[in-house]
Amino acid sequence: MTGPKPQVPLKSLVRPMRLTLAGLWAERLARAFWPLWSLALATLAALAFGVQDLGPLVYAQAAGAGVGSVALILLAYGVRRFRKPTAMDALDRLDATMPGRPIAALTDTQAIGTGDPASLAVWQAHQDRMAARAAGARPVQPDLRLSSRDRFSLRYVALTAFVMAALFGSFWKAASVTGLAPGAALATPGGPAWEAWAQPPAYTGKPSLYLNDITAPTLDLPTGTRLQIRLYGPEGSLTVAQTVADLPPAAAPPSEATPAAAVPNGMKGVLDLTVTRSGDVAIDGPNGRAWRVTAIPDNAPTVEVSGEMVREADGRFKQGFKAADDYGVVAGRVTITLDLARVDRRHGLTVDPEAIAPVTLDLPMPRKGSRTELAATLVDDLSKNVFANLPVTMVFTVADAGGNEGSSAPYAVTLHGKRFFDPLAAALIEMRRDILWNRVNAPRSVQILKAVTNRPDGFIRNDRAFLHLRVLIRELEAKQASLSTEDRDAIAEKLWKIALMVEEGNLRDALDRLQRAQDRLQEAIKNGASPEEIDQLMKEMQQALNEYMRELAEEAQRNPGNRQQSDMMQGQMMSGDQLQGMLDKLQELMKQGKTAEAAELMQQLRQLMENMQVVQGQQGQGQGQNGPMGELGQTLRDQQQLSDDAFRDLQGVPRTGTDQGQGGQQGQDQGQGQQPGNGQGDGQSGGPDRQQGDGQAAPDDRSLTDRQRELRDRLNQLQQGQLPGDGTTQGEDGRRNLDRAGRAMADAEKALRDGNLDGALDRQAEAMEALREGMQQFGQALADEQRQNRDGQGGDRQAGSADPQGADPLGRRSGETARIGSDENMVQNAPDVRAQELLDEIRRRSGELARPLEELDYLKRLLQMF
Repeated sequence: MTGPKPQVPLKSLVRPMRLTLAGLWAERLARAFWPLWSLALATLAALAFGVQDLGPLVYAQAAGAGVGSVALILLAYGVRRFRKPTAMDALDRLDATMPGRPIAALTDTQAIGTGDPASLAVWQAHQDRMAARAAGARPVQPDLRLSSRDRFSLRYVALTAFVMAALFGSFWKAASVTGLAPGAALATPGGPAWEAWAQPPAYTGKPSLYLNDITAPTLDLPTGTRLQIRLYGPEGSLTVAQTVADLPPAAAPPSEATPAAAVPNGMKGVLDLTVTRSGDVAIDGPNGRAWRVTAIPDNAPTVEVSGEMVREADGRFKQGFKAADDYGVVAGRVTITLDLARVDRRHGLTVDPEAIAPVTLDLPMPRKGSRTELAATLVDDLSKNVFANLPVTMVFTVADAGGNEGSSAPYAVTLHGKRFFDPLAAALIEMRRDILWNRVNAPRSVQILKAVTNRPDGFIRNDRAFLHLRVLIRELEAKQASLSTEDRDAIAEKLWKIALMVEEGNLRDALDRLQRAQDRLQEAIKNGASPEEIDQLMKEMQQALNEYMRELAEEAQRNPGNRQQSDMMQGQMMSGDQLQGMLDKLQELMKQGKTAEAAELMQQLRQLMENMQVVQGQQGQGQGQNGPMGELGQTLRDQQQLSDDAFRDLQGVPRTGTDQGQGGQQGQDQGQGQQPGNGQGDGQSGGPDRQQGDGQAAPDDRSLTDRQRELRDRLNQLQQGQLPGDGTTQGEDGRRNLDRAGRAMADAEKALRDGNLDGALDRQAEAMEALREGMQQFGQALADEQRQNRDGQGGDRQAGSADPQGADPLGRRSGETARIGSDENMVQNAPDVRAQELLDEIRRRSGELARPLEELDYLKRLLQMF
């Protein structure tokens, strides 16, 4: 390639080439000298903020020398790396951006074929094409990216500092750098004789003021504003007089006038004040000025309670409050103390309480937006605190950024907490409160808990909770004389867990769940519960009712020969709309405050459900009392009686035949629907429990360890034989639960051998729970087998089934998988009016997203059948 020739096509490249060349200059200057200009920007920013005046003169001179040395080094570094761009560099870059490099082609000459006319024509055509491309050249933008050279983005730090100095600093301060050399300050007659700034506190949101620009005679400044006055010129030429701030005693001059040489902080020409009151500020001397300063006080914030306290269904409380401040509230708290004068001092509250520390909660603050006026709601759960459901006083306190605080008037209220509607759970919570109130209530609590659990039949329906409670009573009785604070708190936590277990429970029987939901709702209606609690309990009862109706349908399939049950269910047939109407009516009465009518309707609903209880056949689970299911039931009853005897030994109570007969009645056999250990069949399976002639169980003289080992051996024998559902999923799950029960029995046997009765009771409770779950799974497997047998015989129902049409008490047909519904099309080609109405209602309800997820899922499954 040769140099560019003065050809006509290259004239169009003059402007793009010059612009590209300018870009190359900018690019190479930036790459070579970016450290130097970054240092220059950072230095100017520091000078604009007056860094040179913050220390002794020698420090400023040393810093100036250091900055100058670094600047010279960076200048030499830049000069060494800089390469002057040429026009050829610009053309080469411009040419590289175009396809085929047309500029290079235009500067080329033909090497061969110069004597051939055809070759010359081709060459000329090529030149013309390249000239056309070159005519469309555009300037190339410079590459000013320095990230590969400035990995820590120091240039941006310097640029940011310079911008901040331009906005909030003063470049007039940079002129004072001339004072670093002797006599240099006198060489700046063009600068100001003084400078002053007013910087309000940051939390006020007000801007800083450059007082040299303020010519008005008055100034309104917030209290706490920082005044900085800098004086230049000969010493004594300017003085400052002020009455807005207090000077430190050691620095205060004899008179109000403060000369430049007598500044409080010992720095020449600098006066730093904080405005604390209204007054005057005057600068006397050349170009002096005076202001009348009005100090705007920072008022304390205010707070007040808004609305009444609301109780949530889960026990949380909600309390609204309003707060305001002239500059904004930054934090808040509420202090809750016991209002002892309003406490009903009865029962366990008769004695004086121990020292109870007040409860302090942080108030919620909005994360964004203005805080000058805010309305918020405090939501918290103090159900476990001794203050729960007792009279308290609440004092709300808020603070602003200036450290000022404001408090509300004491708010007297009963602190809402979780309420327990089960009688036993409520009693446990009351005993927990009494112990937390004062530890001297421990003996009284032990007596009441013993009395409550004396006759548990039909009262305590959660076996696991009952066993935990018995162990806790023993522990509390042992420590009642010297109950420490740690022991008290641990016992209170256990009582809380047991109460939750009783209230919400692990009830596996659908009827028990329904009765429990009805009891809680009836108790809530009687005690005037809040609408939120009523809604929550209504949902629980609706869910329990659905599960109970499903169990009725499954029981009808498991016991098709039960004529008594069939006749009873036929007499209690009612539609789902009628039942739902009763529930809606109940909820409406509660909203209207008609508690008496609601309680009456609740009693009618309970009576209806009791009339629908399934009357189980004498064949138990379909295999008789002598079959595997009967033997499992007997094992469960014997395990329950053994657990009762272990607890009596723990309490030191002698075991008698009567005690055994009563103790075995605790709990319900979830697999059989009977009271275990009540004397029914206690000797039918060859178990260890014998009966006397009067029907009472005879005392068993064997040790607890031997009886536990015999129960474990009996369970192992059952596992080696044939059980319902072998080979099916339910059968395998049942066997796994029996394995778990066997391991728990072995652990209980070891604990009994070691004399650890507390540990043995826990393991025995686990064994009974596993046995119940296994029996439920075997029962489901057995029901599936019976259903398959009926289907294999043509699907004919035996006489005496619950309903010849296969309907449950709500008129719904039972499906083939133990669920409500069937797989057949519920709406035929010519549906009647009622079917169409049901279809429209189901679609309407499925579109209401506020309904529970379980109900929406059920409605969607119904729609899939249509």
